Amino acid sequence: MRCQYGVMQGRLSPPGPGRFQAFPRTSWREEFARAREAGFSYIEWIHDDYDAGANPIFSEEGREEMNRLKREHGIETPALCGDWIMEFPLIRCTEEERREREEHLRQIIGIARQMGAQRIVLPFVDNSRMTTEEDKETVLAVLERAIPVAEEHGVELHLEADLNPGAFRAFLAKAHPRVRVNWDSGNSSGLGYVASEEFAAYGERIGSIHIKDRFRKPDGGVETRPLGAGSADFHDVFRAIRSIGYQGGLTLQVARGVAGDEVHFLRTQLEFLQSFGEAR
Repeated sequence: MRCQYGVMQGRLSPPGPGRFQAFPRTSWREEFARAREAGFSYIEWIHDDYDAGANPIFSEEGREEMNRLKREHGIETPALCGDWIMEFPLIRCTEEERREREEHLRQIIGIARQMGAQRIVLPFVDNSRMTTEEDKETVLAVLERAIPVAEEHGVELHLEADLNPGAFRAFLAKAHPRVRVNWDSGNSSGLGYVASEEFAAYGERIGSIHIKDRFRKPDGGVETRPLGAGSADFHDVFRAIRSIGYQGGLTLQVARGVAGDEVHFLRTQLEFLQSFGEAR
């Protein structure tokens, strides 16, 4: 199985105050060298509200600096993770808010192409999760309107959701065929889903994969843990990945280790993952 391994932006830096995952405002430049040192070939870039005024993707000068660092360190940026959607959901908002947020989505689709990204991950989880049929219909309509813009720029829309396999398959049957799925091993294990069942239900729509591990506590809570210490069955995960002939990237969105030891910790997580990727 040949897959590229990448890392979610921010995992190569200590977290910001009160934030588990966020755009690394003060250290995004240093993460290129750290990614190469840890053994990754790409960084999945983050756009969130925390990045306001600091994210280089929003200026030509910033993107030029990014490109220079990418060339210098041999690191790509093939994906943009739209975490801003969880802060400004496209559902359960006023019509005016939705219009403004859709306009922003159209803007970042164009920016994704300019920064070298071929896909945008749209996380409809947590604060933006779909809980009703009305939510689902709203999201379908938003995606339908966004697809022509995505096609114009050659950017794929990858949807991350926490629906069970049957419900997600039914949702995708109504979605535009160019809408792809971002599958997350940690979300799956935390919800008690089985990877092979999810891939059997909608594997042909999976376009990108996030890797992490979450432990389902007896009290019903969920905790993100290092790979292998949670509830994910990585033997099943990799059987499922192979079942669809997946050749895309695996983005590590793993638990955090000790602040300041990010490169070493992520190297251990990558080695754990590679042991499954190389097994048959």
